[in-house]
Amino acid sequence: MSAAESPRKQWSDAFESSKVRNADFSTMSGIPLAPVYGPDDAEHPGVYPYTRGPYASMYRSKLWTMRMFAGFGTAEDTNWRFKEIVKSGGDGLSTAFDMPTLLGLDSDDPMSEGEVGRCGVAVDTLADMEDLYAGIDLGEITTSMTINSPAAVIFAMFIAQAEKAGVHRSRLGGTLQNDILKEYQAQKEFVFPPRQSMRLVRDTIAFTAAEMPKWHSISISGYHIREAGATAAEELAFTVANGFAYVELALQAGLPIDSFAPRLSFFFNAHIDFFEEIAKYRAARRIWARWLKERYGAKLDRSMQLRFHTQTAGVSLTAQQPEINIARTAIEALAGVLGGTQSLHTNSMDEALALPTEKAARIALRTQQIIAYETNVAHVADPLGGSWYVEELTDEMERRAEEIFAYLDELGGGSILEGCIRGIEENWFQGRIADSAYELERAFNQGRRIIVGVNKFTEGNEEDNLEILQITNEDEARQLKRLDVVKGKRDQAAVDAVLAKLAKEAADSEVNLMPTLIEAVGQYATLGEIMNTMAGVFGRHVEVPTI
Repeated sequence: MSAAESPRKQWSDAFESSKVRNADFSTMSGIPLAPVYGPDDAEHPGVYPYTRGPYASMYRSKLWTMRMFAGFGTAEDTNWRFKEIVKSGGDGLSTAFDMPTLLGLDSDDPMSEGEVGRCGVAVDTLADMEDLYAGIDLGEITTSMTINSPAAVIFAMFIAQAEKAGVHRSRLGGTLQNDILKEYQAQKEFVFPPRQSMRLVRDTIAFTAAEMPKWHSISISGYHIREAGATAAEELAFTVANGFAYVELALQAGLPIDSFAPRLSFFFNAHIDFFEEIAKYRAARRIWARWLKERYGAKLDRSMQLRFHTQTAGVSLTAQQPEINIARTAIEALAGVLGGTQSLHTNSMDEALALPTEKAARIALRTQQIIAYETNVAHVADPLGGSWYVEELTDEMERRAEEIFAYLDELGGGSILEGCIRGIEENWFQGRIADSAYELERAFNQGRRIIVGVNKFTEGNEEDNLEILQITNEDEARQLKRLDVVKGKRDQAAVDAVLAKLAKEAADSEVNLMPTLIEAVGQYATLGEIMNTMAGVFGRHVEVPTI
């Protein structure tokens, strides 16, 4: 290999062209730190296959985005919390929606009673979306929305309200989770059957590729797969396989690979097994780069560079001795950073009990800020690269993932997309996750795995002096009143007309529904009305129980 072709030379050229932020890149003792360590002929960050990071300069040019997840009560309540996050130094927003919204139900639906605003913010109409982001410049701050089955509708509301506020859709930056496959596999917040849901995902990919160059159309999510009980290797394999499925979906729609792949992103869990999590992230980057290049023909580096958001593990938090969750979260966040994450949410200490209080959320953000500004771990890219242990774990993670890819490829007759859908229809994914969750619970119950404060070191469990956030029936009543007012003011004839148009277009699989969804929300059609209209065409999914 010539010097011009060496990984070190490729890395050096890319590093020199990056904009390194103003910082003192040395230890506290004044020892200067190189941006990367390792032999010249070894893998380097920013160089294919990106095992050590997608960018040559990594955090020397830009720290990860501190994207804190928030949402509760009404849109006005959450808007206040968003502004507090920004004031405290958060530089990205992430929106949590309540259960009715996640299931495409209006707040006044009988099924919503008692759940409105409880686990996230209630969004029924464009009016709520306007309140949610009032006074926030969406042309400057990026926004993530954790929504899946109704993702296209909520996305339409987001676009409509931004443009009413004077921010054209082409300027909007952020991420729509929009990962419906993992809903059938793990989280279970589905509405339509899998194939019909994938049509909506296809429409959002095509729409954003054409009109929203700064927007990530999908955040392919392993987080919920892991929270449901999957192992780290299963989280890696199922998530990346779902990513391949979305790639094949877009290719089937006639989109060139490099027109959409750079705007696909990932969302991984940061669990408590420190080194295993770091190996998982490194393996994910390597696998994605190789498959995108060799199987799907990507040419652009950006198409092959897996970028991901990380959230610390909610399932690792305990209601017992909740203050020690701060330590768990710090360790998990550090794994995300050492694994090269592009953005990070740190869970609050009280989230095993309720939605976080303002104080708990601030401590969680401060945890990231300590890692970023006090520990110096961001000065060197992939500082654990070359560790015999970490490299072996990375290779083993990749090997186990490839076994699952091979199974899904065979199941789908040479198509990962078809393999993923058939795996859902045959309950293969659900069964694997259930088995892993059962084995983990047995280990806890038998004392083979220790959870501090749960099955050992329980002194202090009797203390209960933590203030938690309360969502009241009055909050639900305020949302119902808000919805009633919006319905009373809108043009009902216009709503009926656009819903009829939507039903007609939904029946034609060749039509992209995003323009009509934007039109429908602009008439203040409700989330439930729009979802019911599409369900009349698509049908509703009923899961067959796993026996």
